[in-house]
Amino acid sequence: MYKIVKKETLNSVVELMEIHAPFVARKCEPGQFIILRVDEDGERVPLTIADYDREKETVTIIYQILGYSTTLLSQKKEGEYLADFVGPLGVPASLEKRENKVIGVAGGVGAAPLYPQLRKLAENGTKVDVIIGGKSKEYVLWADKFREFCENVYIATDDGSEGTKGFVTTVLQNLLDKGEVYDECIAIGPLIMMKNVVNVTKPADLHTMVSLNPIMIDGTGMCGGCRVTIGGETKFACVDGPDFDGFLVDFDECMKRQGMFKEEEHECKMMALGGEA
Repeated sequence: MYKIVKKETLNSVVELMEIHAPFVARKCEPGQFIILRVDEDGERVPLTIADYDREKETVTIIYQILGYSTTLLSQKKEGEYLADFVGPLGVPASLEKRENKVIGVAGGVGAAPLYPQLRKLAENGTKVDVIIGGKSKEYVLWADKFREFCENVYIATDDGSEGTKGFVTTVLQNLLDKGEVYDECIAIGPLIMMKNVVNVTKPADLHTMVSLNPIMIDGTGMCGGCRVTIGGETKFACVDGPDFDGFLVDFDECMKRQGMFKEEEHECKMMALGGEA
């Protein structure tokens, strides 16, 4: 059993939990993920690691309350326990020191897995900037935490309630147009956001890594639900990733795969609301 040592509400649909998981905390690295089950009968939920503390033996996760299982997870309180918390899974992100800057681009809860990657780069001596996007100010996550090590924190909101009114790609394009020099871009968020980031960085020949965690289901490669085409080759996001070269990802195929279970997801959301599909 894995104890919830901290729980925090970040906005109306996103929450944070810090879990006591000694073996995971001891080995995990930025870019990896865990699989949890709320109870013994629960489904497997893959979540990217947002932070970890080896001394406290804890791992931090951030999740969006979307369906039945995340609603059950949200009902858990500090001091209670999760049935399973397995990891670390996936391949750690490659975070070598860069000569110039690295720019991170986060959409929504994508700020959570981006945070440990940029922090490790900063610890290694690389200068980092970040662009954080959200529907409104409420949905901009962890800006203050990024400011602890980022040289510049740019914010974009759909409604203009904070930062630039528009998308993260608007800010990114403006930075490149102004002549900002970056060695790499790391983009994490919804598939359409990452696709659009690549549409900006590819013409500029700015190497871009993306995380395909949005399409993971089983997390072990057994279900085939996260099968993707990378540079013409078949890969699995959970065991070969979740991070891949964005220039090589077939995003159209990814988005079609993500939409394969829309009917089941609808039923799941209705269950979470206590209604009928």
